[in-house]
Amino acid sequence: MTDLSIAACLGEDFLTQALHREYRHVPGALDVDGLMTWDDLNQILAGHRLQPPRMRLSRDGETLLVGGYTTPVATRRHTVWHRLHPADLHACLQEGASLALDSVDELHPPLARLAEAIERDLRTRVQANLYASWSATEGFGIHWDDHDTLVVQLDGAKRWRIYGTTRPFPLYRDIEDPGDAPTEPVADLVLHPGDVLYVPRGVWHAVSADQGTRSLHVTCGLQTHTATDLMTWVSEQLLMHEEWRRDLPLLAPPDVQADAVDGMRKRLAELLDDPTLLARYRAAMDGQAVGRMAPSLPFIDGVPADPSLRVRLTTARAVLETGEDAVTLSAAGTVYEFAPAAEAVLRPLVDGRTVDLATLADAAGLVLEDVVGLVQEFVAGQAAMVGSLL
Repeated sequence: MTDLSIAACLGEDFLTQALHREYRHVPGALDVDGLMTWDDLNQILAGHRLQPPRMRLSRDGETLLVGGYTTPVATRRHTVWHRLHPADLHACLQEGASLALDSVDELHPPLARLAEAIERDLRTRVQANLYASWSATEGFGIHWDDHDTLVVQLDGAKRWRIYGTTRPFPLYRDIEDPGDAPTEPVADLVLHPGDVLYVPRGVWHAVSADQGTRSLHVTCGLQTHTATDLMTWVSEQLLMHEEWRRDLPLLAPPDVQADAVDGMRKRLAELLDDPTLLARYRAAMDGQAVGRMAPSLPFIDGVPADPSLRVRLTTARAVLETGEDAVTLSAAGTVYEFAPAAEAVLRPLVDGRTVDLATLADAAGLVLEDVVGLVQEFVAGQAAMVGSLL
């Protein structure tokens, strides 16, 4: 999956015709073999203390009480956690509940790689949630999400009824309610393993496992970037100007207040007139994205000069800029500047590859110790992780 472009899987015209605009269903778009299995899910549920709402059961749009499928356990440190009770869990699922597991990309590396591949294509934060269902009962009812979603069917079959929108581009914090859901679907789809479905935010939909078979699917939610987000970033850029740092003349005469607003307007207009504004905003957001952090134990005192040690970036959205005299990498909120020879080391990492130190040194024509020093800077800045079996 990490070698594939999710945008390409959804069609050459996806970015220009469908993204943020309309749903798209592509049967058999991905090879999901080994991406996530029922055994993987069993191991995650058995090996983690997943408290609601991280792991939850829902039926007919209602979240089930956690006491119906767990047993409270008090520890010697006077904390209480809920131990999953498999028999009760099975009973709830048999009675029509759906199981949801949020941020499963933090628990299962193959799904983390899927999320990162999408981030690399679409340049936004992705959170992967897992859903398992066994019946025609809808776990969440007819609803809409406040973010675009990419759905990958992993096992079995799931029916998706798409109803369209009642308020274009609704937000989690909005000033108007979208109103009631439409009554007639505009599409009635059944997803099978490997199928991919893209659903823009605000599109009402209902989902059920009514095909006589169980269902396992993952949804990859895309973080939104709206004009409001842009203006928040713009307001920070404007702090270089005195007009945007002064106290507002709230008690001054009207003419003084008007002059102050006019000065702010001129500075804002100058910035908005920049044709590269959105490109600059995207690069800034990419460079700040922290990705999926991971420690690099046991190497707490520095990266050793071990040629077989492997390294990868923690973020899929690092920005690499090349110049005549230097190359600059923006990753995980830090900007690094290196000599031009470092580009050969940086390029495979920015492309999402996991590479051993010896290969990086050979590609750049550098001695191993120089590459180790470069990688150590990234580890210290939380932009990279190292290990033997990454």
